[in-house]
Amino acid sequence: MLEKTIYTPVTATIKSVRNLTELEKLFEIELPQGRLGHKPGQFVQVEVFGVGEAPISVTSPPNRKENTFELCVRKVGNVTQALHSLNSGAKLGIRGPYGTYFNADKMKGKSLLFVAGGIGYAPLRSLINFVTSEEERSNYKDITILYGVKTPKDFLFRDEVEELKKRTDIKFLDTVDKGDETWKGHVGVITTLFADLEIDAENTITVICGPPVMYKFTLLECRVKRIPDTNIIMSLERKMKCGVGKCGHCQINGLYCCQDGPVFEYPTIKELEEAL
Repeated sequence: MLEKTIYTPVTATIKSVRNLTELEKLFEIELPQGRLGHKPGQFVQVEVFGVGEAPISVTSPPNRKENTFELCVRKVGNVTQALHSLNSGAKLGIRGPYGTYFNADKMKGKSLLFVAGGIGYAPLRSLINFVTSEEERSNYKDITILYGVKTPKDFLFRDEVEELKKRTDIKFLDTVDKGDETWKGHVGVITTLFADLEIDAENTITVICGPPVMYKFTLLECRVKRIPDTNIIMSLERKMKCGVGKCGHCQINGLYCCQDGPVFEYPTIKELEEAL
């Protein structure tokens, strides 16, 4: 009998599948032992048996009422394409959770500014849904969420977003790079939403996740708003690989994104050429 190791996945069951966009689906996963036990910002390795595995951020919050967890998966390669072909009841291999996380306890008493670009909303959703939940909201001051996508059809979790926009205790601003006849909101890249923000920079934690090009320009806007580097946290989840530091493909200069990240405080990676 083989001894189980960190390389051995747990067999999990897909409980439900929901289309979010043409490229993204939301998978609800059930483990035999119950809860995953993750923190916001962490990821799992998902194995489609006979095809391969891929690292995917957990998009559901740790205080989710159900004992399941959720993954938002974009169809971009062989593994994710195979995953998209599966339905409720199918079996998957799960390893993890892995990586560093957004420390919500350290954020208590602070204002929060989220900057989510494209599918970068999925990793941040775990923290967003946690801090905006009924039992946690009072632990944080102002919460502002900036969400930008290429076109209106690219928005993820549209129903949830609309509910967040209705709330009076949260400021939610969204934008599209290019509008269409259905879009009545703001048009422009996500950094154009910074212009009208009024924030207490010293007491605001900024959390960023999105496409690589977004980080550089978002950091410039943070400097304009005088947000200290020590108050900036980002997920480099796109650089995740094996999860355990074995393959070495996630290296950022001397750091391993799968173990030292994917969540980093900005000063840790500020001078690393390969990070941003």
